[in-house]
Amino acid sequence: MYDVYITGSNSKFLSQDIKTIFRGRGDEVRVYPFTFSEFCQERKESTAELWKEYYTYGGMPRLRNLKTPEQKARYLQQLWNKTYIDDVVERNHVRNKTALESMVDAMCSAVGSLVNPAKLKNTLQTVQKIKIDDETVADYISYLENSFLFEGAKRYNIKGKKYFDSIQKYYSVDVGLRNARLNFRQQEITHIMENIIFNELRSRDYLVDVGLIESREMKNGKQQYIQREVDFIATNGIEKYYIQSAYSLDSEEKKEQELASLLKIDDSFKKIVIVGNDIEKYTDEHGITFVGLFDFLQGNSQNLFK
Repeated sequence: MYDVYITGSNSKFLSQDIKTIFRGRGDEVRVYPFTFSEFCQERKESTAELWKEYYTYGGMPRLRNLKTPEQKARYLQQLWNKTYIDDVVERNHVRNKTALESMVDAMCSAVGSLVNPAKLKNTLQTVQKIKIDDETVADYISYLENSFLFEGAKRYNIKGKKYFDSIQKYYSVDVGLRNARLNFRQQEITHIMENIIFNELRSRDYLVDVGLIESREMKNGKQQYIQREVDFIATNGIEKYYIQSAYSLDSEEKKEQELASLLKIDDSFKKIVIVGNDIEKYTDEHGITFVGLFDFLQGNSQNLFK
């Protein structure tokens, strides 16, 4: 019995083409860049050192053979310039390569932010002075998702039990590629941590949405309509978790801010806060579980939040 692996350029063949050709007689197995746990295997550095390297350069496998920061940065930038962008342009017959590259930059800058084609179009027109329409922006987004450069998370109204069709969050499939595209200028650890948590959940086969919880509350003597966000709703079969990413909970005010949305959810599914600090897992009086980032990233799907 043999396993046969065929590789090639995304400009010629994508996984969706294989499914079309074999018409139900083949299975797609999604292979992600290294997770943090995989990245740490057979490494002797401290967890803190490995984390700093991982959130800067990501999990592309060849990086394991490169020693210096300069080599790693150059490799990631070459992937963009000589592989990914050219493949997307060639496969999809993109006429405006400059607009595509500008949109890639905008999406890298906005990881973890709610965007839609109209918002990206306005960014390109205002900041980059590039004329483009909503339909072309939507096409470009689909090209980048099909090439496994970005992945979207739909916005879900938790109480209303419905999706918002027009707006999503997009995450980079590899944070190192994202950082390299921005020349390592935007190293916002809070956004990068959120992106890595999203990628970790996807690598464990969770479907991931971003949540919205709505409520009417009394403020300053008036009834006000309040919207709060839940970073992730992770589902896998009958399992569902509401998850907040909190790099630091260094004050009661910050803790209340992170818990506010979770406390408004009145169903019985488990609520989790993943904290950037190295903490021991515990559950508070509201039934909300707090878990350290490294414990989460180095765990497995069986004991993820048990």
